[in-house]
Amino acid sequence: MLKGVHQKLEPQESPAFFVRGPSPFSRIMFFCALSIVLMAVDSRLDYLSQFRQTFIAALHPLEMVANAPSEWGLNIRQYFTAHSRLLIENQALKQQAVEHNVMLQRLATIELENAHLKTLLKGNAPMIPKAILGEILHMGRDPFSNVVVINRGSQHTVEAGQAVVDAQGVVGQVTRVFPFSAEVTLITDKNLSIPIQVERNQLRAIAFGEGKSNTIDLPFLPTSVDIKVGDKLVTSGIDGVYPAGLAVAKVTEVRQSPDSPFAKIISTPIAGVNNHLQLLILSMPTPAEHIEAAPASAGDATAPPVTATTSIPPAKPRKEKPHASR
Repeated sequence: MLKGVHQKLEPQESPAFFVRGPSPFSRIMFFCALSIVLMAVDSRLDYLSQFRQTFIAALHPLEMVANAPSEWGLNIRQYFTAHSRLLIENQALKQQAVEHNVMLQRLATIELENAHLKTLLKGNAPMIPKAILGEILHMGRDPFSNVVVINRGSQHTVEAGQAVVDAQGVVGQVTRVFPFSAEVTLITDKNLSIPIQVERNQLRAIAFGEGKSNTIDLPFLPTSVDIKVGDKLVTSGIDGVYPAGLAVAKVTEVRQSPDSPFAKIISTPIAGVNNHLQLLILSMPTPAEHIEAAPASAGDATAPPVTATTSIPPAKPRKEKPHASR
């Protein structure tokens, strides 16, 4: 009997679920350090670029499924739009179409004359960009950058560096390309710059985005610069990315401080940076393509120079006045 009592009093082994391991704080610190190391290695050596593109391509069906409800809702709202509003818009569009046709006829005559003069002067044919129509899927995931994601990628011949515009003007530039989508950095992003010129006096400058303020800055211009509130800024075309003459912004504020040798010039984008759904991705022809197209455009005097395509016509050549640019 005593033997049985002693057996009952013997200590028993602890259950397995009481085994102590690393503390939760230690685990958090370990995984944080591992994440920082992986991000540093990826940013410096770019080892995970191919894996990231493959992973995003694999998640593309899930992204389409996630975006399907919003697309269905948008289609339903458009379907139930008021009939009277559609009639008014249709009438306004018809009137605009008539006005544009009149302007187009005049433009065709001017381009014929211009082509004839270039042929006489042995000039080159104008560089007409190609355009791809795309739609915005969603905003970028980084809250500190002005980026949108569009539904066109490398499978649709989209490349990094292409200009993106809407009906009003320049929206941004393609910065990252995936198989079925691409990231477009808006002109208001602080990391994007655009060569521009003032339409009034042809003054050239470089425009930089201001980040989340949705404005554009013209830095490093002297206080004596000839820029006024209301001036329209257009692309200069000297970078080979943006065709010349596209609307960029309108100057809204010019400040001159006696403590600084530079003026503070703020402008607002003309394009619907945060409003429109459809965008055009422009592709400027390469020098080889431009040289091949030059003889055909110069020799074909009977063909109409303007066609109904999605490409944006080149800006009219202007006689530049001498000015001081920085």
